[in-house]
Amino acid sequence: MSDEIWQIVAKFDEILKKFNKIHSLTNYKDIKPVALDSIEPIKFLGFEPKVCVDVGSGAGFPAIFLAMILRECEFHLYEPIAKKSSFLSYVSGYLKLQNITIHSQKLENSKKIKADLITSRALMKTADLIEICQGFYDENTTFLLYKGSNAKFEIEELKCDKQIYCQNERNYVVLKGLK
Repeated sequence: MSDEIWQIVAKFDEILKKFNKIHSLTNYKDIKPVALDSIEPIKFLGFEPKVCVDVGSGAGFPAIFLAMILRECEFHLYEPIAKKSSFLSYVSGYLKLQNITIHSQKLENSKKIKADLITSRALMKTADLIEICQGFYDENTTFLLYKGSNAKFEIEELKCDKQIYCQNERNYVVLKGLK
């Protein structure tokens, strides 16, 4: 990441720490590994997305960091918990990330938009995530899922192109061709 991006990450960290003292958004203490984990999959994504849907955005991992890098992509962050969506709205405005729209509701209750990239970080089982994303994807959409040790078992039954990229204790799952 460039020095400019690291400066933005440092501002994000500062805001997160302030919010976290009051609202308990996340357990992370060191933002650098979280930021690196969030952007790592850009290396093997294989395309530049135009529209990204992030499901269960929480404190903004990975979507905020991806939006810092992929400035031409329109990011839609779905987070139904008010304190988290308020934080996301504040921090994306403060950091001038104009490519981010916050949706303070559950994805399954939202107006459907077609995404060419859907991201989620350790939110739920893969099959359940795919189910709630109905209407947001087609066979050309790529799913980028940040998973733990059960990733292989979660995707073995899926009928689509699937890859798992391992980095440290993270499994990045890339799914293509879901119908």
